[in-house]
Amino acid sequence: MNFIINASVLIGSAAIALYLLKNKKNDSAQREDFWEREVRANSTRRKPLDDLDYIRLSLEDFPMTLLNDIPKAEDYKHIIQSLSELPVVNFTGISNTELKLRYGAPNIDLLMSYDQNYTLLVRTLQQWAQMLYDAGYIDEARRMLEFSVSTGTDVSATYRLLCQIYNEQHTPEKIGELYPVAEMLNSAMQKTIVRILQEADQSAG
Repeated sequence: MNFIINASVLIGSAAIALYLLKNKKNDSAQREDFWEREVRANSTRRKPLDDLDYIRLSLEDFPMTLLNDIPKAEDYKHIIQSLSELPVVNFTGISNTELKLRYGAPNIDLLMSYDQNYTLLVRTLQQWAQMLYDAGYIDEARRMLEFSVSTGTDVSATYRLLCQIYNEQHTPEKIGELYPVAEMLNSAMQKTIVRILQEADQSAG
């Protein structure tokens, strides 16, 4: 009996050792691949930015005349106004290494600033839309949230509030139109957002 137990322990230990060794090799290979790509990316020359999907902001599309007596709302308006004059691009889910390989290492600081502009945009739209919703401007909030979704935002609160508005306005069928956008998101939040839509669908039913 002791022999059988010892043999089982040895076999189990060997299996664990092989598993750890395999994982170590995989991790090592992944690190080597990353650094090879990073070295290649850092030596990539500047490339044209003609194919960037710039997000255009027209101030006419935003409720710039509402909530004038609320300082925070005025801050949101100033942010949107500033962003309307700057390049805004959604690079969510795209690493700096990939950006350098695609557009050249000399462009990376510029591209990062475009992405930071986008992050500021979707966060501002979410906060402003929530404020409008709370103040009773439901249609204005909905239009702002729909615009944010059209840019590929991965701010989960945007989808949650938009679904809430669709249900409150008795248009739950519009929730179904959000699935293709959510399922195409290149973001760690993708599954969470899909789950939000599913829960909104169930509550509507």
